[in-house]
Amino acid sequence: MDARADEVTAWVKKRIKPEQVTKYMDGGRDFIPEAQIEEKLRSRKDPDPKWIREILAKSLSIETLDPDETAALLNVRDEGLLGEMRKAALEVKLKVYDNRIVTFAPLYMGNRCVNNCLYCAFRKDNDEAVRRTLTPEEVRKETEALAGRIGHKRLIVVYGEHPETGARYIAETLKAIYAVKVKTRNGWGQIRRANVNAAPMSMEELKMLGEVGIGTYQVFQETYHHLTYKMVHPEGTLKSDYAWRLYCMHRALEAGVDDLGIGALFGLYDWRFEVMGLLYHARELEKKFGIGPHTISFPRLEPAANTPFTRNSRHRVSDDDFKKLITVIRLAVPYTGLILTARENPGMRREAISLGCTQTDASTRIGIGAYSDRYSEQEGQRQQFLLGDTRSLDEVIRELAEMGHITSFCTAGYRCGRTGECIMDLLRSGQEGKFCKLNAILTFREWLDDFASAETRRAGEKVIETEIEEIRQKMPKTYPHLIEYYERIKNGERDLYF
Repeated sequence: MDARADEVTAWVKKRIKPEQVTKYMDGGRDFIPEAQIEEKLRSRKDPDPKWIREILAKSLSIETLDPDETAALLNVRDEGLLGEMRKAALEVKLKVYDNRIVTFAPLYMGNRCVNNCLYCAFRKDNDEAVRRTLTPEEVRKETEALAGRIGHKRLIVVYGEHPETGARYIAETLKAIYAVKVKTRNGWGQIRRANVNAAPMSMEELKMLGEVGIGTYQVFQETYHHLTYKMVHPEGTLKSDYAWRLYCMHRALEAGVDDLGIGALFGLYDWRFEVMGLLYHARELEKKFGIGPHTISFPRLEPAANTPFTRNSRHRVSDDDFKKLITVIRLAVPYTGLILTARENPGMRREAISLGCTQTDASTRIGIGAYSDRYSEQEGQRQQFLLGDTRSLDEVIRELAEMGHITSFCTAGYRCGRTGECIMDLLRSGQEGKFCKLNAILTFREWLDDFASAETRRAGEKVIETEIEEIRQKMPKTYPHLIEYYERIKNGERDLYF
């Protein structure tokens, strides 16, 4: 049963702590200078090709671009130069993350919410939504399906903003997820990394969740444009406070949560402005804490049940602009991981992967309780928006293998302490990619033996052969250690990593 209205109101009133916002501001202003961004986008039209090539060289040296450079890339229209940008974006990705794609699944924990966002089917005024919050037993069943039947090792666990799914619920459900262990074909299925997509929290809550193992803390600003933000997040709701949301990553870093994910919902405002907002956000975190975002997400606005705004936005992003914004984000913040979601259809996902994306979801279901229940996948009353790609993890992995990509289920970096400033240094130097390559081979072998169909196994083994040969040639001292671990994995051992 939903919490009583008076209890919810009292909870909302205590959420925002102004002193945990203003302390980070410079002169009482936030770090998104709208007029400056608009001016840079206007003044950098038709940029000199020589300058663009200098910018690409800077990106290839894994340096964060400045706002003028990013605005110039956003204004490139020449098809030849755009081709050079796309090529450089993929080179950056390979230099930093090597030839691998991380897969995960989103797990929605409830659809109760105190907010009223115009673009969201979970908004509190949507009377058609069937409200539900997963119980601990239901969380266990969902996790068993994800880790045991499908084969996921990573989740992004999604929580609405509501007292029923507050910090203590998050802590309890993360513990429940990590406790699940399921027998598979040859080994054991288990979630090794649970990242969290949740509302902005106070430092006190973040410290508590950091101790539990919050994983990457992911909060999207949705839109960095102040007026648009105010328009789509009605006054009087928690989410209407732009600054509380904008500075949540500052609080997280100060609280000791050093693995962060930012993003924008493209389609609410001009996509070029939002790319600039993401850049300013990354640079602000680098400036204040020396740590930028580990991931950036760029979902496009999709239709949602009983939510007219999603069908009438005048800022919808075309496919060509979508591919361009991915390219520019990859070049502007070259060390970050880029998360491509199942909002996109399979064709677009194939193209976007080649622009430098590093993570994608698969076997995605976003209805509450959808992995363990039988139901019609695109059931509007239970999910937040409509998906573009509902293929199985096996199908997605097979396609990636046929494209020459290795799927990685590695979570070693987090358990070895390669987070925060450490991971930033390793990413910028290209060293993390070496660990990624080794661990991708081991975890992919493990997944193929435990979960893959015969067809996917054949495609995957061809990729593994290529990757192992590359290790033999480029890392001869490491090669014997890799082969030792690889043979142990084939013989039934699990969770070996470098």
